[in-house]
This record gives sequence, C-alpha cells and structure tokens, in this order.
Amino acid sequence: MEFRFLGRSGLKVSAVSYGNWVTHGSQVEAEQAQRCVRAALDAGITTFDTADTYANTKAESILGEALAGERRESLEIFTKVYFPTGPGGPNDTGLSRKHIHESINGSLKRLKTDYVDLYQAHRFDHFTPLEETMESFADVVRQGKALYIGVSEWTAEQLRAGHALARELRFPFVSNQPQYNALHRVIEAEVVPTSYELGISQVVYSPIAQGVLTGKYLPGQPPPEGSRATDQASGAGFIKRLVDNDELLARVQKLAPLAEAEGLTMAQLAIAWVLNNENVATAITGGSRPEQVTANAEAAGKKLSEETLRGIDEALGDAVVTDPGLTARSAPTKRLT
Repeated sequence: MEFRFLGRSGLKVSAVSYGNWVTHGSQVEAEQAQRCVRAALDAGITTFDTADTYANTKAESILGEALAGERRESLEIFTKVYFPTGPGGPNDTGLSRKHIHESINGSLKRLKTDYVDLYQAHRFDHFTPLEETMESFADVVRQGKALYIGVSEWTAEQLRAGHALARELRFPFVSNQPQYNALHRVIEAEVVPTSYELGISQVVYSPIAQGVLTGKYLPGQPPPEGSRATDQASGAGFIKRLVDNDELLARVQKLAPLAEAEGLTMAQLAIAWVLNNENVATAITGGSRPEQVTANAEAAGKKLSEETLRGIDEALGDAVVTDPGLTARSAPTKRLT
C-alpha cells in the first residue's frame, strides 16, 4: 500500500481508502460488510470514510462494529456532517453549531471511538454563517473529538474563505472531498490549483464513476443483474445518466486495451488515473464483495505511462465533464427541512 500526506499536515493516509456510501446498511448486509472491511485491512488499507447520513446513521454503526478490536492508532477514520439524519427535524441538517456538536457526539458513539481523524463538512451551508461553522469545528478539534477538519464539494472561493478562518482560529483544515474520475474532472480548473496553494488535499470519491469505468455496462445492453444500476437502494439514480448514454459507454470500452497493456483491470486503471494527480491524497473505493475491495487496493502505487494517459484522454474525448461551475451547484441552495 502507498501512503500519502493529507494536505500540509503530518498525517499519512492510505492512497486507496475504503468508503461505505451506498453499501453498508443498504446494499450489503452487516456480515458481508464486515468481510469487506476485513479485506480492506488485509490489503493494507488503513483509511476508512463514512458519513452520518449514509443509510441514516446505519453505515457508521456497521463500520464501527467492523473495526472494533483493531488498534485505533493504526487507523484513520473519516466521517461527515451536513445532510439530514434522524427524523429530519428542523435542526437535523446543516452546519449550525447545534447540528455539528450533536452530530459529532452521535458519530463517535456509532463508530465506537473517542475521536475521528478527519471530520468533514459534507457540503457548503448557504444558510449558516461560515464563522459559526468554522468556530464550531474549532471547538470540536479543541475538545479532542476530531484531529483534522475537511470539507466536501466546496468551490475554490469557499475553500479560500474557510481556510482563512481556520488559520485565524488555529485548527488544521486539510482536505476537500470531491467527485473526481477520468469522466468527471470539474475540480481541475479551479479547486486543485487553489488547494495546492492552501495546502489542501483531495479525498476523492467515485474514482471509477460508480462502476461505469469498470466497463461492465455495455452500449445497447441492459445493465448486468445485481449491478448498482439495477439496485434502487444502492444509488441507481446517481448513474442513470451515464448508463443510459450508449456513446459514453462505447468510449469507456476503448479503455480496455489500455488497461490490458498496463497489466491492470479497467477499475484499477481508473483508480490509478485518479492517483496520478499529486493533489489527491486518497481515492475512496467501495465494494460489495471482498474480492472487489482487494482488487481495488492493488491500484495503489501503479504509475501510468504518458502514452496511457494520452490514450485515456483520446478514448473518452468529449464525454469528459470539466465545467467547474458544477461544484457550486452540488450544495443545496434551499433548506432540506
């Protein structure tokens, strides 16, 4: 396993991490989830990412059970706050002081730990003063409940504002968690250069485009039985736009010979492509079966040739999404409850 520093901090994370966004508590039963976590640990993965909103807190509980008994100091556990949890009351969402402090306490209880290594704002909150949010994160760090603070899907401007307050309040703001893969490159124009400047790393989710870059979805054919695209409980709606696009799927199939030439599966090629960006500290991978987790981890440390990188760009062509404005549109602009 390769390890990388998280932002301009001294914390190292595994270049391939394990996340349980649409698996634990929904797609995968607890026993199978524990096997997947064990496979991750056996493969050298030490970094685990979750969020309180995943399966409405169930994902955190399952991850906590799966990691119970492991040496805490040998793990990096990440979670997030923002989206609704519980019954969805008026204060069960957002980045207010109330929601942040209640959420970190609930997360720690479910994860069976005294602290998380990284606590992340799951989106930017347009309805809470940024000062209130960052002061609350500073309190969480000073209370020893989180070691570092990060965010998810913040724009370059939002990162600058948040980082300035973090410096003023003297707590470590080290990461941003965006969607990033060979098909979705919206962070490259603005977020990545700003992050380099500020000393912030990317903690990337969806490096294989939720399975699309594995090549298992074929143009003109229905999605394979049991795949994410057929399971409404595991995020089918998130990838409908991709699997319904035959032209895009045909372009993805052109990646197969490039992967073979590198001695990789198409999924490993996609993960290695993401890790080729030096601003990426870790690529969060999932998996509903232990063998998937093991195979994903093997992409760590794989360096792609310049010829392969050019070939990926040529194969995907205008199917690649690059509009930096999509980051701003990822955060709700009206109250969820």
